[in-house]
Amino acid sequence: MSTKEAKLVAELRSVRGTRACRRLRSAGLVPGNVYGHREDTQPIVVKSEVLLPLVKSGVRVVDLEVNGQHDKALVREVQWDPFGLRIEHFDLMRVDATERVTLHVPIVLKGTAPGALGGGILEQPLHSLTIDCLAYEIPDAIVAKVGTLEVGQAIHVRDLELPPNVHCHNPPDAIVVHIVEVKVKETLPGEAAAAGAAEPEVIGKKPAEAAAEKEPAKKK
Repeated sequence: MSTKEAKLVAELRSVRGTRACRRLRSAGLVPGNVYGHREDTQPIVVKSEVLLPLVKSGVRVVDLEVNGQHDKALVREVQWDPFGLRIEHFDLMRVDATERVTLHVPIVLKGTAPGALGGGILEQPLHSLTIDCLAYEIPDAIVAKVGTLEVGQAIHVRDLELPPNVHCHNPPDAIVVHIVEVKVKETLPGEAAAAGAAEPEVIGKKPAEAAAEKEPAKKK
């Protein structure tokens, strides 16, 4: 369970728009919003040097202070630059200890599948689950144990072990991970003979010249 919590100090943001946000980022600040609990959305700004390590630490719930006002907030969405080095924007959602929240959590594979070692290919169609739980009981990840998977076998959503009081919104029969057989195309005898009979064309030689070479010389 994710019990990490940290304090985050932000300031109200008076400027909006693409150009204004670009100037904030150039100054080492990250624009964001905080919403929820039937209160108006507040545009805020946080120092990049403060927000970046907080997000990388895996913190989900923060003690948010905006101009002296305190709220518990969930880190709802973080937008990164194309290189994944800088946070471009973020959203926080106000929460309390008694309400359930809906969010996506990653699926982590654990173990080594025997089927993959035996020549099969491990494919993971589903990389995250949509769940709902209390804000203070958000799991860091959901584990899928693949240590016994053979070729042709799969782990479905219904097979995953969820923490207590966590509800999943994905279809139970959705495939999380499976081992597929590698199919090698066989060459039929007729195809091989046809391929061998084909004569390669000589580069630079005209079709008429090639045909003339095949004709036997006429006796005089």
